[in-house]
Amino acid sequence: MKREPTYSNIKYCIKALLRSKSMGKNLKGKELGTGFSQRKDGLYQARYKDRFGKTKTLYGRKLSELKEEYAVAVASNINFISIRQEISLDTWFVQWVDIYKKKSVRPNTLREYTHIYNKNISPFMGNRNINSIVKSDIQWLVDKAYEDHYQHERQNKIKVILSDMFARALEDDLVSKNPCKGVVIRTAKQIKAKALTVEEQEIFFEACKNTFYDNMFHVAVNTGLRPGEIFALTKNDVDMENGFIEVNKTLVYQKYLTDERKTFHLEPPKTKQSYRKVPINSVCKKYLEKQFELKDIVSKKRPKEQNDFLFVTKYNTPLNSVIYTDAIRSIVKKINDLRSLDDAFPFFSGHTFRHTFATRCFENGVQAKVVQSYLGHASLKMTMDLYTHVLEDKLSTDIEKIVPETKSNVVDFKGRTA
Repeated sequence: MKREPTYSNIKYCIKALLRSKSMGKNLKGKELGTGFSQRKDGLYQARYKDRFGKTKTLYGRKLSELKEEYAVAVASNINFISIRQEISLDTWFVQWVDIYKKKSVRPNTLREYTHIYNKNISPFMGNRNINSIVKSDIQWLVDKAYEDHYQHERQNKIKVILSDMFARALEDDLVSKNPCKGVVIRTAKQIKAKALTVEEQEIFFEACKNTFYDNMFHVAVNTGLRPGEIFALTKNDVDMENGFIEVNKTLVYQKYLTDERKTFHLEPPKTKQSYRKVPINSVCKKYLEKQFELKDIVSKKRPKEQNDFLFVTKYNTPLNSVIYTDAIRSIVKKINDLRSLDDAFPFFSGHTFRHTFATRCFENGVQAKVVQSYLGHASLKMTMDLYTHVLEDKLSTDIEKIVPETKSNVVDFKGRTA
């Protein structure tokens, strides 16, 4: 990024030094120029402030050589600043992605970064020089997202993207500090996983009985697998003899930067902890066996659409989140066709089955660490943050199980019932 200082730059800097009123002196009292002095041991030294306001010191035995070295350093500093001012945020984003992200993050994450940058950052300051952006600019950007009704997650990702971009720029001496430090997310992070109540669960599964995706819904609510993990399951991932499902991949339907259109991608699970073996109960086994049979039937009807995925569409094609959501919506609509508007069954997403599984686990006394392993969460804190409200409700219910004192069961000191 640096330019070689030209002769004219050097000459200009030397003349500027000589024009200065505040001159240093040598040991004999002769004026040397601004920033120059001679130490008692005879060594000459020169001091100047770099582009970040830090004092730098150069040393030399010969004053003429030191002045030349000094002029080169000052000229380089001036040129570096002029180049640095030419780097726009958009230009740096492209370099940041290409150098630091393409080989280190998953394609889906890279797609998300690019989408958020193009949507929430670039239109407002993409043409700005990176060294002109300050903390108040970043705070304004986060506030703008808040005013546009983006919640905590989007606001935080805007900050995360910019913070990493400026951290890398700081490492390359392109900026003097990271302007994202101290930026405040305007909404409190509300974490409360939506789960079906026991009654809602019974109503939903009664309505979806014998429908095409009935097996998948039952497996989802009995294992807590993420939608993408369910879509990626194959028959080989299911160990019926030992009673577990091995989670080792996820299926996503996205348009990555290198794709011409949306397509299916098999990827590793979300985190290292997401590689796991999830136990299956008797109900889950029953519906897995039914799905093995259904998969065989669909494959025979659609011989041209062959794949190893256990859960597929009626056309034997892979599943995605839109199909999953529409399948749930059709069951909810079926329920609501027999209800009044005031008593409508709430619509929910496919992830709700995962939260319902976890909630039932906690309600039945399964330890948090065990639930974490079932869900494949990266940390116990994540599990606790998501399901604190469930644990609190359970504690309230459990405490009520303690028999309260009443006149009929309180015994006085003489052994008589009060």
